This record gives sequence, structure tokens and C-alpha cells, in this order.
Amino acid sequence: MIDPNSFPPSENLPGPVPAADYSGAETTGRFIVVFARDAASPSSVLESAGLSNVADSRDFGDREVDVSESSGADATYFSSLGIAVVSAAPEQIGALQTTEAVENAVLSVSPELIHHVLPAGPTEYVRGYRDAVLDLDTRLNGNGQGTGVAAPPTVPIFQDTDQFTWGLQAVQAQSSQYSGRGVKVAVLDTGFDATHPDFAGRNITTRSFVQGEGPEDGHGHGTHCIGTSCGSKSPSTGPRYGVAYEADIFAGKVLGNSGSGSDAGILAGIDWALSSGCHIISMSLGADVRQIHPPYVAAGKRALDAGTLIIAAAGNNARRLQGNFGFVGTPANSPFIMAVGALDHQLDVAFFSARTLPVRGGQVDVAGPGWQVYSSWPMPTRYRTISGTSMATPHAAGVAALWAQATGFRGRELWSSLVQDCDRLIAPSLDVGSGLVIAPV
Repeated sequence: MIDPNSFPPSENLPGPVPAADYSGAETTGRFIVVFARDAASPSSVLESAGLSNVADSRDFGDREVDVSESSGADATYFSSLGIAVVSAAPEQIGALQTTEAVENAVLSVSPELIHHVLPAGPTEYVRGYRDAVLDLDTRLNGNGQGTGVAAPPTVPIFQDTDQFTWGLQAVQAQSSQYSGRGVKVAVLDTGFDATHPDFAGRNITTRSFVQGEGPEDGHGHGTHCIGTSCGSKSPSTGPRYGVAYEADIFAGKVLGNSGSGSDAGILAGIDWALSSGCHIISMSLGADVRQIHPPYVAAGKRALDAGTLIIAAAGNNARRLQGNFGFVGTPANSPFIMAVGALDHQLDVAFFSARTLPVRGGQVDVAGPGWQVYSSWPMPTRYRTISGTSMATPHAAGVAALWAQATGFRGRELWSSLVQDCDRLIAPSLDVGSGLVIAPV
């Protein structure tokens, strides 16, 4: 586990990263430029490289970048983050990395990545169950030569009841006196179905950072994650599934209805959340890239400096029953973003949950319920049960909101409080970090 307090106050960011380090990654052809915090004029730096048409987030109403207006710009600069997304020719990118005038102003230049929602889909449920049964049969009967009939599974430690989902019980949210009141939680995902009856009367702000799409959730993943982190205390039907049921909700659509989006939309969402004074940002998205992506090193640190904790899904690229433990992808592998692994009903590591990447910042920091999680879904479906580190992440974000209310802590203090009060687990810290996030009593 990385303690964000252990780092010196300097930026301490990687230098320019060549595109070759991202071999196999999905990229857009654009680049992300991270500026030093004391850079005098990022716009001038960009202009010196021939990028004269610069859209600045400070020039938009409420500092919310309008992607339809900024799409034709050579660069979009997010002032809260000190990061720009640029469309540039190779010689212009070279100038940003080597020109003497920008030598001390530019910390890194890296390719813009494509990110996706991180559910473990229905096929994975079936495959995981099949593999688990075969594995149990092998261990009970020896070398796979048994009868082919496995013993019945043990009763889960936690189960959904008429009153509460198993996840709420596991993190002890149902017995907490705190509700998240006064805490602003931003969920950056596929949007939100604001017509869902369980959220009537709530303080909800929605924005889209996906060109050509409104903030409505045409996928479902975002509504599910918002339900887990901030769903109603008394849903219209079924058990309570939301942790911080009185938190203010900021739903930023950074992934399209297809379930994918680029760094530009995600960074725009983070910039918006910071400008809006959000205390917690939850991101159940990522790219299966081992490379620690410099934009999220900078964004995570600068968010913490501003008193905002970013929490992200560790990733679902493990196939543990086949001996593949996967790795924490970006953005969760930033040393300044809290990475969340997934647990099942037994508080065992879910078979898909990624393991710590053995580099600075690649740790799994905490774990949360991420297997067969029941939550809200766009109407008329209303509810759905899905799995993934995507589901564990909003559990952690909701618990963080409760701790933020209980303690008044923000940023690094909130991070420390969250990890110090985790329930330690039998599983190794490589998989679960400090353990299961637990709500304050």
C-alpha cells in the first residue's frame, strides 16, 4: 500500500514517456502534456510549439469544458490539473519535449489512451463458476480424476437480505450513523439515469464530457456505480444498496454509451469535479496498461493537494483459477489514486481482481465487495446485479464519504483514515492492500 503522505511535496513526476512504452495500448493519436505547477504560461508554451488554437477550461462557464466547442482546438488545457490534451504533428510533440523554452515547464508528454468500463460480464460469471467447481473437484478428488461431482459450496459469509445488500453489510454501512450529508461525490462513468425513482429529491448535478452524447446513461454501468456509492436509504423496492445515501451526487459522463472513452473526457471530468469542490471522485474505468500513465500521477497528486481523493478500480484482468493474477492498470496504478480490489461473499479475492503491479504506485490499496452486487440500473430495468472491481470501487467511495462526514478529513487525511480503519483480511496485501473498507460507526 502506498501512503500518499510519504511523498515529498515536490511534483516528483516521470519525465517524457515515449510512445513505445505503450505498445499494445489503445490510443487516439493525440497526446497528454503535463505542465509543472509553476509553469508561467502553458498557453505560451503550446504556442511556441505551433499550437496556437488553445481551449482553456477557465474560458468556459463554471470552468466546465464543452467538448463540442473544444473539439476543433489544437489543445485543450485543464487549468485545475495543469494538463493539456493536444493534437499535434510529430515535430510539434518533439518541440514540447526538447525546446529550451519549455524545458522546465513540461513534465511529461504521453499518448492519449482509451479507457473502458470494468465489469466482469455474464460470460465471466459462468466461466468463473465452472472453473471454481472444477477446481474444487480436483482438490477434493485429486488431479482431476475424481467423480466429476464437487461437494456443495459453503454458505457465504454475507448474503443479500430483504433489508440490505451483502455489500452494505460487509462494509458495515447499514449500522453507521453517518449518511454522507454535506459531502460531494463525483462518479465519472457512463452517465446517470436521473429519472430513476430511487433518486427523487436528491441533490444531483450531471454533465457530459462525451462529444455528441448527453449526460443520460445509455449503458447502465454509471447508474449502477452511483447507486452503490450514493443510492437511496429507502429504495422504491428491494433492499437498500447505497452507502452514502445523503451525499451530493456529481455524475460526470466521461465514457460513451458504448462503455469507452479517452483521457480527454476523463481529465475534463476530474477538472470539473475539482472546480465543483467535490471531496471524492470515483472512477470505475481503466485501461489494461502496465505503464504508469503520467497524466494520472499528476491529476491524483494535484487532486490530493486540493483536498480531493480519487478512488479507482484496480482492474479485472486476472484469471486466478488459471494462475494468472493480472496487474493494476491505469489510472489506478497512479501512486496518488487509491486502487480498489474486489471481494466475493466469503471475503475472498474475486477471481478477476487484479494483483499489485510491482512498481512504485502499482499497489492495490484497499478492497471492497465486487461480486454479484445489486444496485440501480437505468429505467425501466430499475435494478441489476453485476460483478467487477467496478462494483468494489463505489463501495469504497461511499465509505470514504461517510468518513469524510464523520471526521471532516479531506485529501491525504481522508486516505489515511480510510486505510487505517480497514478490516484486515487473510488474503495477501498484494491483492487487498490494507483490507476491507469499513464504515465509521
